[in-house]
Amino acid sequence: MTMSEVQPPSLPTNSPKVSPTQYMHDRVRWRLSEALPWIVAVGAFWVFPNYLVLGTQMIIMIIFALSLDLILGYAGIVSLGHAAYFGVGAYTTGILSAHFGWNEPLSGLLMGGMVAGVFGFASGWLLLRYHGLALIMLTLATSIMLYEFANVAEVWTGGFDGLLGITIDPIFGIFESDLWGKTYYWYSLFVLFLVFLAVRRIVYSAFGRGLVGIRENTKRMHAIGSPVHQRLVTIYVISTIIAGFAGALFAQSTAYVTLDVLSFSRSGTVVIVLILGGVGRLYGAFIGSIIYMIIEDELSRISPEFWEFGLGLVLVLVVMFFRRGLLGAAEDAMKRIRGASS
Repeated sequence: MTMSEVQPPSLPTNSPKVSPTQYMHDRVRWRLSEALPWIVAVGAFWVFPNYLVLGTQMIIMIIFALSLDLILGYAGIVSLGHAAYFGVGAYTTGILSAHFGWNEPLSGLLMGGMVAGVFGFASGWLLLRYHGLALIMLTLATSIMLYEFANVAEVWTGGFDGLLGITIDPIFGIFESDLWGKTYYWYSLFVLFLVFLAVRRIVYSAFGRGLVGIRENTKRMHAIGSPVHQRLVTIYVISTIIAGFAGALFAQSTAYVTLDVLSFSRSGTVVIVLILGGVGRLYGAFIGSIIYMIIEDELSRISPEFWEFGLGLVLVLVVMFFRRGLLGAAEDAMKRIRGASS
């Protein structure tokens, strides 16, 4: 898959009467088909009432995948350590509750995102001066160092045993957590909707188009005077804030945090999710997260020992035959159907 395949559409050259401003305005407008994922999410609450806990984890994964897609699909920043910011958000919210009694959910969520953003700015300002393999290794090393730090700081994090004692107050003082996961399903879905609105706006803005230009030809963007490093750091910080929100939601919904939130497996999982759904496609994170977690849940139930083999086989098949992800394959199929019918 080439980066040009995931690039948002450029301004048509055969439409001189359409100004760039008008074109971007048309792109921002919602299409009717975009309502489908949200209709499915709302309908799932009644159709699958026994799977709402799993549904909540899917929503959290979608938020996390969107955060990575911002930097990978649109800015071309490859990271194998994005779990670092997910983990910072989770531990921030968990520590505030377990050690300081800060149990209010909305402020805890915001704190998780903000602390992850601060760490993202501090690390991104340095990391994004590197490119290619060096950047990949540095992001991975950052996540590993945080993992070891959390393991050593067991007084605060619980170390290998995990952080317990997390208690979250009712949302808005009214909606309490329940065994069936109803409250946190709606809570997580609402957060996802707000995050998606922000991400969609960024992608179809002039800033988002500038990121695509940096991804496609960094030297040319330097030549025209674009503040490349500043823009990359900006989108990186936004991405880490969103990842922190996902981690904070995870801590609140599960009421515990373990070292797994900082593990390489979590960073790898979110990359797999984007590959399955389609990199650089807003709804690719939705498709990839749902498919991945359904496959993981079903295969682990069928074969607890060898479920990873089945998941790996699915990934290999997708990479071999659907290089633009499942969403890209669906778009290609629709084009062929329309071409055949016309």
